[in-house]
Amino acid sequence: MLGVGLPTALILFIMMGMIDGVVSVDSSFPYINMRFRAPQLFVASTPTGGDMGAHVLFPQIMQESLLPSGRLLGWSNAWYAGFPAGYFYFPLPALVTVLLNVILPYGVAFKLVASAGLVAFPISVFFFVRCLGFNRPVSALATATGSMYIFMESFSIFGGNVKSTMAGEFSFSWGLALGLVYLGIVVRDTREGRGLSTAAGIVLGLSAITHVVVTIVIVVVSLPLFLRKRGPQVLVWSWVFGFALAAFWALPMAIRVFQGMSISMNWDPVQGLVGEGASPQIVATAVPDEFVPVFVLGVIGTIWMLLRRDDVSVLLTMTVVPAFVYWLFAELDFTELYNARFLPFWYVGVFIIAGITIGLAVSEYSRVLSQRGQNLALFGTLGVVLLVATAAVAIHDLPGWVGWNWTGYEGRQERDVEGNVIVDRYAELEGLMATLETLPDGRVMWEHNSDISRYGTTMAPMLMPYFTESHTSMEGLFFESSITTPFHFVNQSELSDAPSRPMRGIRYGPFDLDRGANHLAVYDVRYYVSYTERATEAAQEHPLYTEVRTTGPWTIFELPPSDLIDIAAFQPTVYSGELEPQEWSLEWYDYDDPEDLSYWVTAEGPEDWRRVDEVSDRFVAPSRYDTTGASVSDVVLEDHRISFTTDAIGVPHLVKVSYFPNWTATGAEGPYRAAPSLMVVVPTERDVVIDFRRGWPEHLGNLLTVAALGLLVATVVRRRRNATEPQLADRIDRGDG
Repeated sequence: MLGVGLPTALILFIMMGMIDGVVSVDSSFPYINMRFRAPQLFVASTPTGGDMGAHVLFPQIMQESLLPSGRLLGWSNAWYAGFPAGYFYFPLPALVTVLLNVILPYGVAFKLVASAGLVAFPISVFFFVRCLGFNRPVSALATATGSMYIFMESFSIFGGNVKSTMAGEFSFSWGLALGLVYLGIVVRDTREGRGLSTAAGIVLGLSAITHVVVTIVIVVVSLPLFLRKRGPQVLVWSWVFGFALAAFWALPMAIRVFQGMSISMNWDPVQGLVGEGASPQIVATAVPDEFVPVFVLGVIGTIWMLLRRDDVSVLLTMTVVPAFVYWLFAELDFTELYNARFLPFWYVGVFIIAGITIGLAVSEYSRVLSQRGQNLALFGTLGVVLLVATAAVAIHDLPGWVGWNWTGYEGRQERDVEGNVIVDRYAELEGLMATLETLPDGRVMWEHNSDISRYGTTMAPMLMPYFTESHTSMEGLFFESSITTPFHFVNQSELSDAPSRPMRGIRYGPFDLDRGANHLAVYDVRYYVSYTERATEAAQEHPLYTEVRTTGPWTIFELPPSDLIDIAAFQPTVYSGELEPQEWSLEWYDYDDPEDLSYWVTAEGPEDWRRVDEVSDRFVAPSRYDTTGASVSDVVLEDHRISFTTDAIGVPHLVKVSYFPNWTATGAEGPYRAAPSLMVVVPTERDVVIDFRRGWPEHLGNLLTVAALGLLVATVVRRRRNATEPQLADRIDRGDG
């Protein structure tokens, strides 16, 4: 199968990371000179680059914390003063990484998983096109053309191509490949009048725990199949069975999103059709220059297939509907979901249609010649080779992206023209991590700066929990996963010379070490790590920041002592107004006097706590507690457990760990969600334990998944029994029984 093999080979070649550089040569053909190196895909380095450089932490969390406690979903203190690990990000790639790590080095296992969706894409396209009813030659040419999408270089974050995968969107690549397989199965099953589609349900379930946006899209674009005789039966069963298989993750995720436990980044929608979009850093276009020839072929092919009455309703829906949603979200300024996530389906659909067009043209041309079968094979082979060769020649910067990621943090050295190492950036990063290890445990707030990308990614310091045993980073990758995220970025703005400020709709303050120190105390942050000269000098002159170490460009400061558990000075007030928790918590966080942060506001609480409609009313005649001599001791913070002993029984305590509904207190009332994103408990005993337990969404999701797996096993057994019964009957008839 040349149509599948050649594109797959080219994808593998690029993803191997063997190309070290390309130099132009004007004197002779082929006018370029490539430098090669050992395949970096199989080097046990720590992958870096964009978001991928922080994604490497999640499989480690699963391996070292979640799975040993019998969980796939749980809690981690690695980022954001704690966040729900696995709840809002897709567990399948991480789980496969952990399984591969049993026999392979961690870095190699991660790279293989990150590449798998791209490598599987050609065979997924071929399967999809074949299920549409096209013959092998047409499907082969459609596969070769469709696979060219992988090599698009005009965007690097939307999903599905090499650049997006290297930027960290490898789950999307998995989802895209699985999504095409799902669509192929349901198209085939409805056309052939098959009954319940267990295979479609399995693939849909795998897609759901790989990428939820892809899953939503493929379900929506399959709706035209409802018009077929067996369509409702095939589709509804695949949805029910697929959801049940994925329910252990999908149900808790959906419930917790509905409960407001996932935050929205209010992404700035891109709006381009032919040109640049709203953001000057993002080329947002539905028809970039490299796509124009494919688009023209796609238009021709669409008309041709409609005239031929081919079975392409799902293909056309997959192409047009996501493009419309992309445009509609931008027009409505809908920011809950990044609208550019829908463009890959438009691109892939048009690429496949263009490939079918080429295949049909080759078939028609071969028809008018003698020896049609031989000519079709010949022209089809030539077409595949030319298409893949064209894709290969058009590649420019993909090898550089792959090489940057796969050489990893360990490969970040700056060299002179003779190849000598001038600066070893990895040694500098190692120095920071090793220095932190010499200091007592504690949360770390580090200064953001785009210049940190020289270490592999601007997110490199996020891996403090990866490289150290006892120091967690306040900033992490899964922004939507923690209700602490907006408050962290307020802190980042106050403590960075050049902050990122990625969330829209937040009032960011200027560089201000006073406010920053007070806000960090709210989260019991022990260390501040400066990077720029401005921040370092300002902290050195500030009385609240004590310099303790310097390593490379970083200076580590210790902040004034704070506690993980605070005893209330005033009775908390319960907010009962119309604002959402994030909104009223941001209002509380924007204090005038540091003492204002002592007046706690919660989302709920005991009946005797005052209810207020305005956050500012918390100052009106609050009840003061007499806690003279009271103290908290024996504080232990673990991933799924917090425990402490207190003398102040009956007095509210602020627990400086991010709130989530799964936290359950023993020896105390609560926990209650409290501003900014923490929790309050009221001890009823001296010893208090707060456990992260499975709730009803987890139990129900697990039950549905177990039931679906049981049904799958029963189906397989029944089919095998039905297959062996005729064979046994034949043996009896022959007298062999």
